[in-house]
Amino acid sequence: MKVAVAQITSTNQPDENLKYVLDLMEQSVGQDILFLPEVTNCISSDWVHLNNVLGLYEGNFFIKKISERARDLKIWVALGSVAVKVNSTDERYVNRSILINSNGGIVAWYDKIHMFDVTISDTESYQESKHYQQGKHAVLAQTPWANIGLTICYDLRFAGLYRTLAKSGAQILTAPAAFTCSTGKAHWHTLIKSRAIETGCFLIASAQTGEHPGSNRKTYGHSLIVNPWGEVILDGGKLPGLFFAKLDLREVKSARNRIPSLSDNSEFKIR
Repeated sequence: MKVAVAQITSTNQPDENLKYVLDLMEQSVGQDILFLPEVTNCISSDWVHLNNVLGLYEGNFFIKKISERARDLKIWVALGSVAVKVNSTDERYVNRSILINSNGGIVAWYDKIHMFDVTISDTESYQESKHYQQGKHAVLAQTPWANIGLTICYDLRFAGLYRTLAKSGAQILTAPAAFTCSTGKAHWHTLIKSRAIETGCFLIASAQTGEHPGSNRKTYGHSLIVNPWGEVILDGGKLPGLFFAKLDLREVKSARNRIPSLSDNSEFKIR
């Protein structure tokens, strides 16, 4: 399976970000799937601005253009996530990951379940649940190459979601992200490797990176692909770019045969 992983620095202008993504898609021709980061369509700390430039999921211009280009180029796209509204009565967005096939059709979508509500320091605080609706369901998607479990960023800290997806048949797990620099330095590589080892899956984590124009956000970068044995086979470093890799899905079975932890269904009671 041939994959492309994009590491980008999204701005607060969806049109600019769309143009950049469409160019990355052109560069990814010949690959099976292009994986994009979290909130690819827009990063901004100004919620008034977001309300002005983002729209509803139905008929969404950003998603529509990527779907059309996927059809034209005959490439699958894992649109890491986009911020969209799903109805006109709730002011909050959903953080939605979308898998698009080479016919331009939406195969699956997943709304981020775990909200990043945290105060990192006196100057850095995030309250996602104030602006985003929480997803309710785990999502496993079938592709011609492998079953793919969809997750997003902060989900990484909740191992049960990944185990559920793996036990349901996932061979690849996604974790598109816009990780903060402080938590990224401390935990990013460790979390990605841990989820891959625990599940015997490939973990593909496309990431936002750098200082985002029109926002006070800085993200960690280091897009990763980790194999089922926990080995890093791709690290995107800190600069924006497009990276390529070949995945041998036989490694999933091999790793699970060596460490068959998914077959253990032990339950424990606290004494």
